[in-house]
Amino acid sequence: MSTFYLIRHGKPDYTYGDTHGFIGQGHDLAPLQKDKIKDVIKTSKDIRLKNAQIIVSSPYTRALQTASIISKETGLDIVVEPDIREWQPDLTYQYKNSEEMQEYYNDYIKNDGMYPINEKRKWETKEQLRNRVMSVINKYKDNYDKVIVVAHKMAFQIICDCGDMQPAEIFETTF
Repeated sequence: MSTFYLIRHGKPDYTYGDTHGFIGQGHDLAPLQKDKIKDVIKTSKDIRLKNAQIIVSSPYTRALQTASIISKETGLDIVVEPDIREWQPDLTYQYKNSEEMQEYYNDYIKNDGMYPINEKRKWETKEQLRNRVMSVINKYKDNYDKVIVVAHKMAFQIICDCGDMQPAEIFETTF
């Protein structure tokens, strides 16, 4: 049985994307907040991570920046897995701003992550998210004893009972 150290990325700063009119996944270019990088550095020194064998990361900037800090501390390679990305609020990748994304999220929550009967939405369902994220977990669970995964709260919540993970928080679990 593999042990996974699920690490939520550090706290991002969406200011640049919002002020430059980025749409859709352009928002995911957001770097970490400079004053919160210290939280990721602290996480990178957690003793549980010392025996890990690999870091698997979401392709989003905030996750990659977090993974690179952890890689520097642990000496581990990073493998980027596009399917461990965040929940997709708009499968067309065209939402205009954070407010529109929040509307999709609110609709997702209101509908418990499932499309209403005979209706379709732009957002990714919880089943789609779970299948996508578990496809990545399943690639690593039989090949490594200890795996660090740097990704997103919703991606983790859909596969385990990790609660309301805070930025740079570690949740240890097995699959």
